[in-house]
Amino acid sequence: MTGSAQPTPGRRGTPTTPGRRGRGPGESRGYRVFQVVNGIVLTAVVVVTLYPFVTIVARSLSDEAYIISGQVNLVPRGFDLTAYRLVTSDAMFWTNYRNTVVYTVVATAISLVLTTCYAYVLSKHRLRGRGALVGVALFTMFFSGGLIPNYVLITSLGMKNSIWAVVLPNAVNVFNLLVMKAFFESLPAELEEAAAVDGLNTYGTLLRIVLPLSKAIIATMVLFYAVSFWNSWFTAFLYLDRQELLPVTVYLRNLIAGATGAGSAGAVPDADAVQAAATLQSVTIVLTTLPILAVYPFLQRFFVSGVLLGAVKG
Repeated sequence: MTGSAQPTPGRRGTPTTPGRRGRGPGESRGYRVFQVVNGIVLTAVVVVTLYPFVTIVARSLSDEAYIISGQVNLVPRGFDLTAYRLVTSDAMFWTNYRNTVVYTVVATAISLVLTTCYAYVLSKHRLRGRGALVGVALFTMFFSGGLIPNYVLITSLGMKNSIWAVVLPNAVNVFNLLVMKAFFESLPAELEEAAAVDGLNTYGTLLRIVLPLSKAIIATMVLFYAVSFWNSWFTAFLYLDRQELLPVTVYLRNLIAGATGAGSAGAVPDADAVQAAATLQSVTIVLTTLPILAVYPFLQRFFVSGVLLGAVKG
């Protein structure tokens, strides 16, 4: 048949001509408005989030006189590294910094192993006594023995002034445990059934099937635990008496307390100490957050990865 092309019915019976498509949702006016509004809102969130960090960095690099007069905002004024030199020139600072790295790595590894094993056990509904195990975890979420009983316990176990006093008392975070348990429960049961048919036992299934599919939640737990242990100072402040065992957070806390105490007592400290007093808190924040900020980009990509996409066919 010759002649002009006849219109063909489109969706809902509306005719469309060949070579011309209807506008999809991505091309509609409402969607374009949503994209603009969404971009504006997300940009505002980024600005609000970055503003305090940029201000803190600027204060840590500025002269004390400009900070006191309130002239430092986003750009350093009177560039000065006296506070950084005072902190980093102390050999004890690097000793405590090394302690922080060791405590964080060891504590994160222990916490990850214990949380993974505990969460995997709790995810099995056929397990006898599962309710009691869940109850024990939830009980510790709302009740604790108290500060003095915990101190007596750690001392009686001989863990005072040791790395174990820092890494063991908070080895399992119940919130992280419940998050990981929920993730394991979302895994298809067919995967473990297939592994059992292939002859894998419980440990083989966990190591060879479950954990490779759990990169996202493991990366999340690593970040949560690492940030928690890196920023923790009160546990070490409570159980460690020797200066060479303290983490860097306690070192910087003592530095701030010393500068504040000297100023409030009306003493006349060294000129460099006076210069650093106004910027010490900013320097503390910068030095303690940089390692976590450096590690985060390497873990962030796992948060949105579809680790289960196509894991079960049919």
